[in-house]
Amino acid sequence: MDTAVLVLSSRLLVMAVATFLAIAVWARVRDAAWMLFVIGVIAGYADILYNILIHFGLLPADWPTLLGQPVLPFVFVNLPWLFFSAAFLLLLRRYNRR
Repeated sequence: MDTAVLVLSSRLLVMAVATFLAIAVWARVRDAAWMLFVIGVIAGYADILYNILIHFGLLPADWPTLLGQPVLPFVFVNLPWLFFSAAFLLLLRRYNRR
């Protein structure tokens, strides 16, 4: 088995569990910071799915482009961290008021 496939498969399995648990939390918690954490986990799962589709040739790796550079790899890699950062900012703002 190809090492890249093994790594992607293990990431997919771990993120699938994390995404399932995040959705379970989403159903019970209506806090904005927690919602951003959940969305970040789901965005991380989307990143892994995108990488799998590229690895198996189901999506072109260089589409769409902006200024000659592929856009989606940049977006999918950074999107979860943007949501996590927004969640931390909300938590910091909330606890600085007290």
